[in-house]
Amino acid sequence: MCAECLTVTGASFVVFNGALKSALNLTAKSSIVEDGLMVQITADDMVALRTALRNMADFTIGCGPSGAPAPDELVLIKWVADDKNFNIG
Repeated sequence: MCAECLTVTGASFVVFNGALKSALNLTAKSSIVEDGLMVQITADDMVALRTALRNMADFTIGCGPSGAPAPDELVLIKWVADDKNFNIG
């Protein structure tokens, strides 16, 4: 996918909900809530996300129907360099 084709959405906060039922036939589901983002994932994916966060590793969540050739949306968790000069007086 080309970089020009991507739409990036910023959020003030992110909520991860690990109660997505596999019977819904979705890999994950994202929704905009107020000025944040709620991402519903399966319990197994929540375990993997928690492990990635503990290890400070990047993590990708593909949202959309199970078995689709490509996800409808991607939620990317990326660790970046620590910049302590972003909010100085």
